[in-house]
Amino acid sequence: MGSGEPSGRDVLARSVRGQARRVALGAGFGCVHQLGEALVPVLIGVVIDQAVAGRDAGRLLLWLAVLAVMYVCLSWSFRLGARSGERAAEEAAHTLRLAVVRRVLDPRGGAEAGLLPGELANVATEDAKRVGAVNMALMSGMWAVAGITVSAVALLVTSVPLGLIVLLGTPVLLWLGHLLSKPLERRSEAEQDRAAHASGVAADLVSGLRVLKGLGAERAAVERYRRTSRVSLAATLRAARAESWQTGLVLALTGGFIALIALVGGRLALEGSLSLGQLVSAVGLALFLLGPLETFAWVNAELAQGRASAARIAEVLSAAPAVHGGEEAVPEPVRGALRLRGVRLGGPDGVDLELPAGCLTGIAVTDPAGAEALLRCLGREADPETGSVELDGLPLTRLDPAALRASVLVAAHDAALFGGSLAANVTPGGETDGPNPLTERVLAAARVDEVARSLPHGTATEVGEGGRSLSGGQRQRVLLARALRTEAPVLVLHDPTTAVDAVTEARIAEGLKEIRRGRTTVVVTNSPALLAVTDRVVLLDGGRIGAEGTHEQLVRADATYRTAVLA
Repeated sequence: MGSGEPSGRDVLARSVRGQARRVALGAGFGCVHQLGEALVPVLIGVVIDQAVAGRDAGRLLLWLAVLAVMYVCLSWSFRLGARSGERAAEEAAHTLRLAVVRRVLDPRGGAEAGLLPGELANVATEDAKRVGAVNMALMSGMWAVAGITVSAVALLVTSVPLGLIVLLGTPVLLWLGHLLSKPLERRSEAEQDRAAHASGVAADLVSGLRVLKGLGAERAAVERYRRTSRVSLAATLRAARAESWQTGLVLALTGGFIALIALVGGRLALEGSLSLGQLVSAVGLALFLLGPLETFAWVNAELAQGRASAARIAEVLSAAPAVHGGEEAVPEPVRGALRLRGVRLGGPDGVDLELPAGCLTGIAVTDPAGAEALLRCLGREADPETGSVELDGLPLTRLDPAALRASVLVAAHDAALFGGSLAANVTPGGETDGPNPLTERVLAAARVDEVARSLPHGTATEVGEGGRSLSGGQRQRVLLARALRTEAPVLVLHDPTTAVDAVTEARIAEGLKEIRRGRTTVVVTNSPALLAVTDRVVLLDGGRIGAEGTHEQLVRADATYRTAVLA
């Protein structure tokens, strides 16, 4: 979709320009179809005047053959035109989905701010589909214009008054249809907002279902979704009512317009200005006009919904990045020395901290918000308000975010598992080519080998979406193994064992120390078992460095540390 901050109009324009060739091709076939459709009543009138009225069997057979050829052309031109239009709509929607996903996955972040994951999914699916459908609507609008133009010309040839009625009345109908689509556009945008929010709430509740059951909060969660769903339903009904009113009024206006044409044609026939065949042609053309005019009503509705969805997509694509991307590559080899200079962000308040290369450092906190802010800084999900974070002496703001995250991996304790086998969640592809020594060491260090032995098919066992077939402690061990398997030069772990029993936690701590020996590892936790195996512990108290030393030294000498870690 390009760079910059696109508006809803830009999104629509780019979507249409990207499919201009297919839309033009479909419009060409459609115009041929509409030309044939409009000529059918004209040919029927000619048949009546030249063959039926004159009782000429030869001419009747000839014109019937012409009509047969006409219907074959109608059928194939419609099929080819509709195929091209549908292809344009689907391709445009797919391109938009890719653009939204690229923005959401952009290393600079920011697209997800203020939105639930379900809302982003709704934007990437339903809104992209509606904007893509604008291509089909525009193509259909061109068909309708061609049909009305041919009908008007045919009516002008048949009768000047009838042709003028069509030429003058159609623009008025189009203008009224545009006015009537405005309320639909506003309500369609509200409908999509509410539907996206409901989807987000549903996804949020499903992802936390086990926790809700553990707390006995299922009823409160269901009631929350019911309230959100009712609001979404009300918005959908308002949009549906607006669409039905818009469609109904346009059809009523169209019906009155067609009745006027039929009335004028009938009077002209009674006066002798039209022959029987011409009257049949005029009435047939008037009835044919119902199709193009109904198409205009549908096109207006599609454009209204497309504009609303394009505005929502534009909000995601133009969202300000959470961090400003640097351009420099991460220096090779990465030693892994981290340094914080006067970092202020949320919890940390002017923190100066050095994390030596090759050491296992523990960071204990008295405020969980301080831990979250520190992790966002180290993972470059947010830049400090003041101060800087450096890797091997280079400020993180100068480094490319994607390359940086490949070198400094921040593994959150609530990261997601994916549908597939246990092995596929630890290492991409599940290592189908046979056992891998590194993977076996990682599984042993995180005690995932014990989990695998308890499963029916070992590491090939399907864990389900989000790892729902595993317990909380098992999921944490798999997540830890996945983080260790990356062999990142700098690994930052956040509470990796909160759901694990004390004996297993102590064994994991020893395994972590052994497998990360010689590489920079930071564990943000208040777990005594993990802190006991670290080379050095830093206490972050009230946003500032409260104490430093080994775990044993701080337990003996610092009351605040004892309260945070042992209480």
